[in-house]
Amino acid sequence: MKPDLHAEVKKNSAFLDRELSQLMFNRRVLAQAEDKNIPLLERLRYLCIASSNLDEFFEVRVASLLAAGAADGALSAHPALVATLSRISNECHLLVAHQYEILNNEILPELAANGIHLVRHNERNEAQRAWVKDYFDTEVRPLLTPIGLDPAHPFPQVVNKSLNFIVQLGGKDAFGRGTGIAIVKAPRVLPRVIRLPDHLSKSGGVSFCLLSSVIHAHISDLFAGREVIGYSQFRVTRDSDLWVDEDEVKNLRQALKGELVGRQFGASVRLEVAKNCPPELSQFLLDQFGLHQSRLYAVNGPVNLVRLTEMMDHINNPALRFPPFFPGFAQKTPNQDIFAALRENDILLHHPYQSFQTVIDFIRSAAHDPNVVAIKQTIYRTGMNSDLMESLIAAAKAGKEVTVIVELKARFDEEANINWADKLEQAGAQVVYGVVGLKTHAKVALVIRREDNKLRYYAHLGTGNYHPTTTKFYTDFGLLTCHPGISQEVNEVFIHLTSLTKPHRLTHLWLAPFALQNEIIKAIRNEARIARAGRPGRIIVKINALVDESVIRALYAASKDGVKIDLIVRGACMLRPGVPGLSENIKVRSVIGRFLEHSRIYYFRNDLAHDTYLASADWMSRNLFRRIEVAFPILDKALKRRVMAEGLNPYLKDNQNAWELEADGHYQRRKARGKQAAFSAQQHLMDTLGTPNAHLGE
Repeated sequence: MKPDLHAEVKKNSAFLDRELSQLMFNRRVLAQAEDKNIPLLERLRYLCIASSNLDEFFEVRVASLLAAGAADGALSAHPALVATLSRISNECHLLVAHQYEILNNEILPELAANGIHLVRHNERNEAQRAWVKDYFDTEVRPLLTPIGLDPAHPFPQVVNKSLNFIVQLGGKDAFGRGTGIAIVKAPRVLPRVIRLPDHLSKSGGVSFCLLSSVIHAHISDLFAGREVIGYSQFRVTRDSDLWVDEDEVKNLRQALKGELVGRQFGASVRLEVAKNCPPELSQFLLDQFGLHQSRLYAVNGPVNLVRLTEMMDHINNPALRFPPFFPGFAQKTPNQDIFAALRENDILLHHPYQSFQTVIDFIRSAAHDPNVVAIKQTIYRTGMNSDLMESLIAAAKAGKEVTVIVELKARFDEEANINWADKLEQAGAQVVYGVVGLKTHAKVALVIRREDNKLRYYAHLGTGNYHPTTTKFYTDFGLLTCHPGISQEVNEVFIHLTSLTKPHRLTHLWLAPFALQNEIIKAIRNEARIARAGRPGRIIVKINALVDESVIRALYAASKDGVKIDLIVRGACMLRPGVPGLSENIKVRSVIGRFLEHSRIYYFRNDLAHDTYLASADWMSRNLFRRIEVAFPILDKALKRRVMAEGLNPYLKDNQNAWELEADGHYQRRKARGKQAAFSAQQHLMDTLGTPNAHLGE
């Protein structure tokens, strides 16, 4: 039976609820954890991903809604917001309960059947209990600091998403006082998943126990002479947005460094406790964190499922994982340098099916090429370790003009970006932090090379981040080109970002916040004009989210005019497809597979001109109006065909990992019908673009 998520949303509303749509995405991820056709450890990973997604949903979306209600008075003064929060709470409680049902009823029993045991205290044999007791005494207890609450020891600061315990005590303390509550913080340095010695595991398998279980089993050892009446693990989720007034601060980097510390102690938005937590203890915690009862989640298992990913590092069973995949490489003449190859043809890269190493080689070659005089690059997410950043540092040290636009406010990557900004500046690079009030989300790099006494521009433009890890798991497109029009306009974008002057009129690139939204709507309306004239109007778009109402209204209007529209939207989608008189010509689907769908593709048929754009931007108001974004055209006809053949058509054909959105906001998984062959877009692309049997002999 489908959950009635939108019962309280007006049925005649033209837009679906954004937050509930985002939560429906999490349901689709959870469905992967239930899919018995997926290897078992990968199902566990999907379960952890769903839990991580929900953490971020609370840290960002729920936190922002609560902050909006508190900004100008009590939350109760905003009935629409209260109703939204109530719907979110109902769905989140259902989601959390479903997560633990999958864990306890499917994942853990199937792991045990494969010799992988997560052993609870009451399931341990005597030898295992003895080992756990010794582990607690030697590794855990010395690092614990129980805090008995009294006027001299008030309720401690609790770090965002950290593991903690609340303990209810009977009797008197050492000073004859009846302090009844104690708090125990689990040290961050300890692993949350502990592997037991192999000789203690059953029949050649492998056994684990959780740190929370170890502490639970011996929590009374921390309170000698006191009776432990009740206890529970708990975790609080906090608002994790960083806020600084960019107009007021003189040094954004220093201001953010200070805010990073405070992020751990933002406003509380959710409390998780164990299912058997005594009601008086959970209420005590709710009072301490200032949370309503609806923010309480009593879970049947560990309060942080994400930690279960640590088990996978200890399990060496290839049969329980996806088969290894090795990406292919861009076609170019062996030993031909990247610049010579680009002078012959543009290079289109489709990650992770094709290696990101080509992009790394592009920047590395530029760093060491004596003819290269300047390198410019935007950085949104790049991670703590990055060959690209090391190459930029090497180029700066070699005396090249290196300019890096670092987005310091890339959520959850602020610390890494601040560290890279420091290193780049120390090497002599010019580091700029973008435009005040706007995040620089565009993914562009430019190399300027002196050739035959003239400067030549080489550019990389992408739909995804310059991040060495995510490029292996996110689907993205990248274009390497020395097309004069595109590459010189990339340089104009950099000049705009560093000088803060108005950019020159761009004829190839669509730049947000200046022109992107207008160009998208103009292209949609052009298809509508073509359809009204009796010719085929066609739009296909692949994005991560569709929530901008102005774009949705344009799509509705185009649908009424007869334009056939296919939207491949991974996550939140506020557009209602298939509504007679509104959107009967619009279909929406979401594809959830082995890789995270991340590429942004805009296709407009335009009387067989086949206008094809790749972009860094989703169709969200924040991307169109509050970020620096770039959409760039694919001009080469062969590469246009590739984008269609790899980035759009397979996803419209997929009947294994595709979900179709209904007008009421629910999604139905598409399945092969009758004699229809099973088809997975991602598997097709792995088969056609990957390197067959790579490294099998090594």
